[in-house]
Amino acid sequence: MAQPLDLAAVSSFENLEFLARQLVEGFITGLHQSPYHGFSVEFSEHRLYNPGESTRHLDWKVFARTDKLFVKRYEEETNLRCHLLLDVSPSMYYPAPGNDKLRFSILCAAALITLLQKQRDAVGLVTFADQVELQTPVRSTSTHRHTLLLTLQQLLERPPTRRVTDVAHVIHQIAQQIPKRSLVVLFSDMLGRAPEEQTTMLAALQHLRHQHHEVLLFHIMDRATESEFAFADRPYLFEDIETGEQIKLQPNQVRDQYRAAMQRYEQELALRCGQYKIDFVPVDIREPFDKALYAYLVKRGKVR
Repeated sequence: MAQPLDLAAVSSFENLEFLARQLVEGFITGLHQSPYHGFSVEFSEHRLYNPGESTRHLDWKVFARTDKLFVKRYEEETNLRCHLLLDVSPSMYYPAPGNDKLRFSILCAAALITLLQKQRDAVGLVTFADQVELQTPVRSTSTHRHTLLLTLQQLLERPPTRRVTDVAHVIHQIAQQIPKRSLVVLFSDMLGRAPEEQTTMLAALQHLRHQHHEVLLFHIMDRATESEFAFADRPYLFEDIETGEQIKLQPNQVRDQYRAAMQRYEQELALRCGQYKIDFVPVDIREPFDKALYAYLVKRGKVR
């Protein structure tokens, strides 16, 4: 089983491109050694056979190695357009600079970019907080991949700034701008300033589906503190990362109410994503990042 990464140690890698390549190679090797072995074999060249379809293009060599039926996929079938949307708002710098949700998301995005290029798929990057900061073209060249990874490398070293998050506004904007049916992968904690913001964020995700895009949402959280409120029972001074607003309290006084509110929020988010046919993947930054890559491979297989 893959081990969680020491996010703080990632800063010691001056070359994110090299690190991403190592992680992807390790992930693929792990797939070959796992129960999902058949799914990983030449995944850019094959797809699983659907019962009832023609057997003309079955790859019998792969069948002999894996005991699973795969159909050869041709060049026009393999091309995918993927837009990676990365939330870089202040809340993504939680719980601590250098060991935060943004660093985890950057690492996942870098690995996905490497995997996409390995499969000859086109990828573009969007970074946002209250508005779109960066929006790149969608390309499949190695030069483009190198540029995207350099951009992510620079993000690793950038400190947070005081500003609010507006996930809904940005998603609506992107939904209107993407011209062709694409896979949209969103990395965000989906946290807003008020309860009603959840409704607007969900409406924005529905807008993407209305435009016929496939959507994969990675809900990035530090689950121990953000979901379970697992703080020691002593007085704390909590500060809103985006506004600087502060409040003093003892965790055991509000823990039950907090957990109940977060559970309602996460259940509603997962339920609505299911209704909209959006793949919802809760991610804990204390767990291995392989879960994100595997979720992408599963989703990619559906985008046909």
